Amino acid sequence: MPVQLITPPDPATASQVQLPFDPKALIATMSKRSGVYRMFDTRDALLYVGKAKNLRQRVANYFRASGLDTKTMALVARIASIEVTITSTETEALLLEQTLIKQHRPPYNIELRDDKSYPYIMLTSKDEFPRLAFYRGSKKRDATFFGPYPSASAVRESLGILQKVFRLRQCEDNYFRNRSRPCLQYQIQRCTAPCVGLISVQDYAQDVHFSTLFLNGKSDTLIRELSQKMESKAAALDFEQAAVIRDQIGDLRRIHEQQYVSDQGGDADVLAASLSAAYASVHLIVIRGGRLIGSKNFFPRDRLAGSESELLSAFIARYYLQEDNAAHIPHEIIISPAIEDARSLDDALSFCAGKAVKISASVRGHRARWLAMAVTNAQQSLLSFISNKQNVQQRFEHLQQALSLDKLPLRIECFDISHTGGESPVASCVVFDVNGPLKTDYRRFNVEGITGGDDYAAMEQALSRRFIRVARAAAASAARAENTDGVHSVDGGKVPDILLIDGGKGQLAQARRVLDECQLDSVLLIGIAKGISRRAGQETLFLSSGESVMEIVLPTESIALHLLQQIRDEAHRFAITGHRARRAKTRNTSELEKIPGLGPKRRRELLRHFGGQQEVLRASGEQLAKVAGISKKLAEDIYAHLHNE
Repeated sequence: MPVQLITPPDPATASQVQLPFDPKALIATMSKRSGVYRMFDTRDALLYVGKAKNLRQRVANYFRASGLDTKTMALVARIASIEVTITSTETEALLLEQTLIKQHRPPYNIELRDDKSYPYIMLTSKDEFPRLAFYRGSKKRDATFFGPYPSASAVRESLGILQKVFRLRQCEDNYFRNRSRPCLQYQIQRCTAPCVGLISVQDYAQDVHFSTLFLNGKSDTLIRELSQKMESKAAALDFEQAAVIRDQIGDLRRIHEQQYVSDQGGDADVLAASLSAAYASVHLIVIRGGRLIGSKNFFPRDRLAGSESELLSAFIARYYLQEDNAAHIPHEIIISPAIEDARSLDDALSFCAGKAVKISASVRGHRARWLAMAVTNAQQSLLSFISNKQNVQQRFEHLQQALSLDKLPLRIECFDISHTGGESPVASCVVFDVNGPLKTDYRRFNVEGITGGDDYAAMEQALSRRFIRVARAAAASAARAENTDGVHSVDGGKVPDILLIDGGKGQLAQARRVLDECQLDSVLLIGIAKGISRRAGQETLFLSSGESVMEIVLPTESIALHLLQQIRDEAHRFAITGHRARRAKTRNTSELEKIPGLGPKRRRELLRHFGGQQEVLRASGEQLAKVAGISKKLAEDIYAHLHNE
């Protein structure tokens, strides 16, 4: 591709005379061809990547005298230079734009905040009795993959249907090879027990064939073949098997009625966008073979989207034009509202998918009903999302008032330590901003080399490891910069406005020592300690400012206290989860042995009743209470322990 670079003046000249950014001179020399433009700030940090059919016209729009919204004005105010890459077609520009966005993640481009790969249903190929299982990851294994599905719950729903109707095994290979008698799944008619030879290879293969038809959306063919098999069994006077097949057909017809939105087949994705203030929602409905196999809500962050149309255009490009997703683009994408660059997106999606792909906004009949469903879900999910965000925002504002802070805190980090009698200590760091939990910034630290049970040393080690990189960056760069969210950062990482410690004055002293060593004097340090009664709502706050520590007791109904409790509890949960995972690696013992009040005899009864620990984990509290010797209270304790509640 030919490349046209438009850069600021020569650094040597600029060092003598600091010339301001001149957009008029830049635009005057810019090409009118299609291509990609990249905007940088004064530190050469990439702010935004965009595509254009006419580069000069598109970039000039950013610098017009009027008509810009506040979000675009904020971007323009930070621009110090622009680089341009000219492409031969608009489709090439679109593909290059998405490559650069994925590589650099500019702050003003759309961010999906969900980097997980698609979930699939996997059917193993080499096994004599193939296994159906949930799968997420590379599809280089020797297996058949069905999907992709929009969410893990959609996969598990389909697996549950197949277990009920065709009873294929879903257990791990190690478990399957070491069975000497049928497990609970056979007893509750969810498996045909191929592990102990209760079904022939031929009959099992036929069940695999039927399951494949179902997963491929060929329900009509499946029901027709099952009907023929039922008639042949009845003709052979095998009425018992004929009745089993009759029940399978009945189940499939009910599923067909529940999951089919219309009687017309086809593959399509249905997308609807909703926008309100700074918040955005996109709802995806996945249709395969005319069957609705699942849906998913996305809450992308797009700083420049001024309408649902702009949001949806950016989302489609970002979502589909990725290496993992391109092979699963359907023939049709139905959207609301319509977008301006639908034709260029059609070409780009068709190129990536290797087939004709059409984006439709004006549809009728059953497709219109799909679209109306997506619009309703997008609007409703955004309302719920905004409500939650506004609650968090209000809590931050109340915290500012309660602590008499000069400005609204934008980032709070909380540390907690979890261990069992000093064994396998783990420190957690959770992060909250005005939008709620920032889970991408959560961290765990495996504490090593300390005396067992020394929480002070564990806290000091975790804090040192968290802030040492920031301290090193601060030594190299004396001035703190402010990032795009308004959160202070020092090249090496983000610095919180408030550091919350689960503990009293002892833990607070350790934290103050670490912050002083790292020269992070601007961080407000707060310790939250349980009161004498150790009840929620009676916590004491310790504010550390220099050498002095101020004690504060907020009212039980204080919204500011509720926020700190929520953050503390989240840190506690995250630490416990990490500690249990670490401890499980060092202890090869059953999780049931860790439950107070559950002795060997009751553990034996549980395992005998459910057939294994995995089934105990899947059981509800009511199911646990049905086991001999397990009271309702103990069943609740078992369930809470196994599910970290």
